[in-house]
Amino acid sequence: MHTHSLLYIIFCTLGVSAEFYVIDDRIGLGREFDGIGGLSGGGATSRLLVNYEEPYRSQILDFLFKPNFGASLHILKVEIGGDAQTTDGTEPSHMHSKDDVDFYRGYEWWLMKEAKKRNPYIKLIGLPWAFPGWVGQQTQWPYFFPNITANYVVSWIIGAKQHHNLDIDYVGIWNEKEYDATYIKVLRDTLDQNGLTDVGIIAADGDWGISKAMAQDPYLNDAIEVIGVHYPGTNTVKEALWTEKKLWSSEDYSTFNDDIGAGCWARILNQNYLNGRMTSTISWNLIASYYEDLSFGGDGLMTAEQPWSGHYVVESPIWITAHTTQFAQPGWFYLQTVGNLTQGGSYVALTDRRGNLTIVIETMTHDHSQCIRPPLPQFDVSPQTVTFQLKGSFAHVTELQVWYSKLDFETKNATLFQQRGPVKVYNGFFTLKLDVDEVYTITTVITGNRGFYKEPPKSSPFPKNYSDDFKIDNPPFSEAPYFADQTGVFEYFRNVTDKGLHAFTLRQVITEQPVTWARDADQTISIIGDYNWTDLNVSCDVLIETPNTGGVFLAARVDQGGESVRQAKGVFYWLYSNGTFKVTNDISGHRVLAEGLSGTKAGIWYTLTLSVKGYFASGMLNGYPLWKNAVVLEPKRGWAALGTYSFEYAQFDNFNVNAD
Repeated sequence: MHTHSLLYIIFCTLGVSAEFYVIDDRIGLGREFDGIGGLSGGGATSRLLVNYEEPYRSQILDFLFKPNFGASLHILKVEIGGDAQTTDGTEPSHMHSKDDVDFYRGYEWWLMKEAKKRNPYIKLIGLPWAFPGWVGQQTQWPYFFPNITANYVVSWIIGAKQHHNLDIDYVGIWNEKEYDATYIKVLRDTLDQNGLTDVGIIAADGDWGISKAMAQDPYLNDAIEVIGVHYPGTNTVKEALWTEKKLWSSEDYSTFNDDIGAGCWARILNQNYLNGRMTSTISWNLIASYYEDLSFGGDGLMTAEQPWSGHYVVESPIWITAHTTQFAQPGWFYLQTVGNLTQGGSYVALTDRRGNLTIVIETMTHDHSQCIRPPLPQFDVSPQTVTFQLKGSFAHVTELQVWYSKLDFETKNATLFQQRGPVKVYNGFFTLKLDVDEVYTITTVITGNRGFYKEPPKSSPFPKNYSDDFKIDNPPFSEAPYFADQTGVFEYFRNVTDKGLHAFTLRQVITEQPVTWARDADQTISIIGDYNWTDLNVSCDVLIETPNTGGVFLAARVDQGGESVRQAKGVFYWLYSNGTFKVTNDISGHRVLAEGLSGTKAGIWYTLTLSVKGYFASGMLNGYPLWKNAVVLEPKRGWAALGTYSFEYAQFDNFNVNAD
């Protein structure tokens, strides 16, 4: 009697429902696996990571990038900074103007190098969300002069190599915005003319629409290496398949990094290939390392939002990622024998074509309509017993390694990435009992490892007393610690005209409206601190650089940032170069609480002090009361902040905040 028949009789006798699935490479292979990745940017989502002290910063990076340790990511995608608000903040451009070039701004260069240090084979992708105003020639349309935009993007790729020895593997067009076929062709030509023939173009980082245009335009089709789509809901379209191009979910997940999010991620990683033949999936975002009360707070594969305490959390999506990334590498191939399980869930199988085999199984049940955009299809899942039969190159396998996770949406007591005893394979057959909300990796690969560091420091709020004099001669990063730019860019600045008290300052450097992605405020603003702050004193030395029309502000209880920065309310204390001041309840300056003469002008340093307690706010100028007891009914809490009246140069020094 055949083993298959014998097993069937045994299960029927025991009253167990059993299903059989074949894993076989003799009928050919599926698509090539391109890897799993994370996205830093869109925007400023890794902002606080750089401010962690060692050893915690390196530990966090290990959990993200170190092979056979944690997430072991194959791909790092970063924002090509464009000086504009792109979800949770602004990321600085390498060219604020056409005559300004600096390849050491921001932290994405550093992050790419750290990723490469841990995994030399990791693929790097750059994508613009926004562009400096000069690129769009004040049109808010970066395709108006495609040669200018293409040269700008290519200069970033060249700078990555020349200044950081980073080879960029892929570049995108304009995140989730309308694509322009002419620009894509010009970009391809510009890459080729600069010897960057190995840099592939991903387009269009939106929906599948570009695939239809590619079918009608051979030149466009040849220019694009990867069709990248965002949040496809695991599905594709026939036109994309007909191109025979690589299909990627080039941004996906966007989910709270709890067990529910991990369940979403488990289904996405399997079913993006199973349903949509997508061979790479990239998580937005890589790591929740920004103030939690900004847009999409708590998304990411893990959390690191307290550099002042050193606290971080290795969340469950890290270990769900490891179920695939530690046991299959780019260059492996999916088998054609993949599919859904009869009682719910799915399985995919991959091989390196040298006899290694990895099978990833998920049985997620939770209603994912609340945790992904667009919602994932919902399937009923029941406990089940499954038998796999290995054929072809795998028929000789006698033992497989087992890694297991069990998510628990009720008690949050999950079992994550646990190695279990190997499963024996008899005459090509092995059997598993599957419960709901589980992930299994069944593999010939023996190098899997659950990385471990001792617990990081305990969580603690932002310090109630904090100051910064910005006196760093050669700062490792262009941004001051903990300041999170929401509109504009605030950089360390060496003031060569001042050899004394203000030789080193923080300067706002964007002087024209960028080509935006989200909607920037008309003012610039950088936030800092604890969103739960209510009563506080905040002071700062300020220098207005624009005569007659310039202005700066100091603020408390700022309640909005990110994509809602234009709607920010708080207590904003404005000082203008025309000799006046104003106190407003909003960043736009429409809700005036107090105003009058200040005698201030450009080119002179002043000290602003703002005190907010209960329903009243008062302000001083150079230590003398300028206004007092302005009534503040709302908001009742928020960050401290500083900024400028418009896109203009201004400097800040000796920042200090004391919260009650």
